[in-house]
Amino acid sequence: MAAVAAIVAVLLLILAAFPWGILRGIVEREATERFGRPVSIGAVERVDHIGFTPTIAIRNVRIAQADWVGPGDFARIDAVTVSFPVWPLLTGDFRPHDVVADGLRLALARDAQGRTNWGRPGKQESGGGSTDLGALTVRNAVISYADAKQDRQVTVAVAADPVGGLRVKGRGRINAVPVALTVTGPAPVAGKPWPFTATIDGNGLAMRTTGTMDRPLDTDAMTLDVTARATDLKLIDAVIEAGLFRTRPVALHAQVRRDPDTWTITGLHGTIGRSDIAGHLAVKKVDGRSKIDGAITSRAFDFADLTSAEGRAEAAALERRIGPRLVPNTRIDIGKIQNTDGRLSFRVGRIIGANSPPIVSMAGTLVMDHRLLTLAPLRLSLAQGRVTGRAVVDQRRGQRSPTLTLDLRLADGEVGAFAAGGQFTGRLAARVRLAGVGDTIRDAVGRSDGSVGFVVVNGRLPARYAAALGFDAGRALLAGSSDRTALRCLVTRLSMHGGTGRADPLLIDTAVSQLTGTGTVSFPDERLAFVLRGAPKQSVLLRIPGSATVGGTLQNPALSVPPQVKSVGNIFKAIGNRITGHSGPVATDADCRSLTARALR
Repeated sequence: MAAVAAIVAVLLLILAAFPWGILRGIVEREATERFGRPVSIGAVERVDHIGFTPTIAIRNVRIAQADWVGPGDFARIDAVTVSFPVWPLLTGDFRPHDVVADGLRLALARDAQGRTNWGRPGKQESGGGSTDLGALTVRNAVISYADAKQDRQVTVAVAADPVGGLRVKGRGRINAVPVALTVTGPAPVAGKPWPFTATIDGNGLAMRTTGTMDRPLDTDAMTLDVTARATDLKLIDAVIEAGLFRTRPVALHAQVRRDPDTWTITGLHGTIGRSDIAGHLAVKKVDGRSKIDGAITSRAFDFADLTSAEGRAEAAALERRIGPRLVPNTRIDIGKIQNTDGRLSFRVGRIIGANSPPIVSMAGTLVMDHRLLTLAPLRLSLAQGRVTGRAVVDQRRGQRSPTLTLDLRLADGEVGAFAAGGQFTGRLAARVRLAGVGDTIRDAVGRSDGSVGFVVVNGRLPARYAAALGFDAGRALLAGSSDRTALRCLVTRLSMHGGTGRADPLLIDTAVSQLTGTGTVSFPDERLAFVLRGAPKQSVLLRIPGSATVGGTLQNPALSVPPQVKSVGNIFKAIGNRITGHSGPVATDADCRSLTARALR
């Protein structure tokens, strides 16, 4: 037993008086392997003489810069002195008590592909956890950061001491917007929560964060209160990197909790343009992927607020060049969202906008799963009627452009809500079933297959229009301005192939006439090419033989009556047919029920 005790005593003595300087070569080799480039240390010396909490001085540390960044050093430190207990070290746990760093120069960099010069080569990036740091003193330290992926550059001076705490101050730019950066906090106390304040201040971007880390400098466990304003949501995204988009000016506030592999956002509220938003969000890291779960609500929302000034100018220039379009040019390319999945529900109480949009309110759920985006269920409430259904954007195979699949129904509509002047009435229904490939909704519809059905039933329209549909010029001229006629049904079904919809059928059936049409609608130009023929359902006063055509676009249709139809000779021919009783066959009532069922199936 005495021998064992002697051996233990000797081992303890060796550990207490261990000459840590002899590990300099081992530390250099381990650090070189860690960074994948040369690391040199001028000296490692033990400052104290004996004890189980040694104080080590490390001088003239140099870590070479990554080759892809350029020449120079990644890090240089004139001197670092650190104290630590040896017992936790025996199990691989390094717990520094006191750190004094002098003459630090650190050049951080990230390239456009997201590669960093501080990460371990071939290893996945991890969080910023901390040990129970004791007293911290930093003198004459400068840190620079250049990020090509988010267009960020900043250089800050760092100082810390047990009396004044931590102070970080510097300047830089984010997406070409000049900003000032500050971080302040008291001197850290080992094992105790560490409060801090961080600000980014600039004319185009301002963010203020007050928070508390569970342990000093442990960014993996902290609670934050965040306020942000910016001329564009994309500027805030350049800081938080959530994959957000260009917008009108924003002002946001939220409480944030950060835990290992989890961000939890609560109490989110603010404005984008004149739209208000509120909600909550949780983001978890699971197997290298971000899993989102949250809900967003808005009392009043303007879709134009989700566009930047440049985007609106581009859209206006496009409309001037090609004319107005009914199908939106909204981008749906999700190919860059490679590692994000999740579920986000939304509800908008009132849609607002300069052009009085027909959509009154909306609600739905977005689900993302490995670049498969599903919007379902979707509900749009109109002034008259509702739209329900689903939309799917599929880019799972990494293809250049996604496949868009739409299945939408309009029910309980009123055609008067869409027809100017209220001269037409009737119950409106529609069905859209399309699938196509494209970077925008407009492009995808322009290459789509499927069908589009549009139906109006049980309505009324001016008698003169009903007569004109049957090419009965006499009754059209004699009908009074207040006379009305029943609209039995209006049925249009477009069989879509490669973005071209062929009428199958196009029919307007009234109590006194019937109009049929043949032709196509070509997307994405939304170009109309129809030939219309009408017939009365009774004896006519003056029936004009011939047909009419409809050209133009969905937004600007153009009705054209060929000159020969309006010619004096054709009018005299119509008069002759009336006198002789040979005005042509009359139409019978269409089977509106079966035609409607086919168009909406």
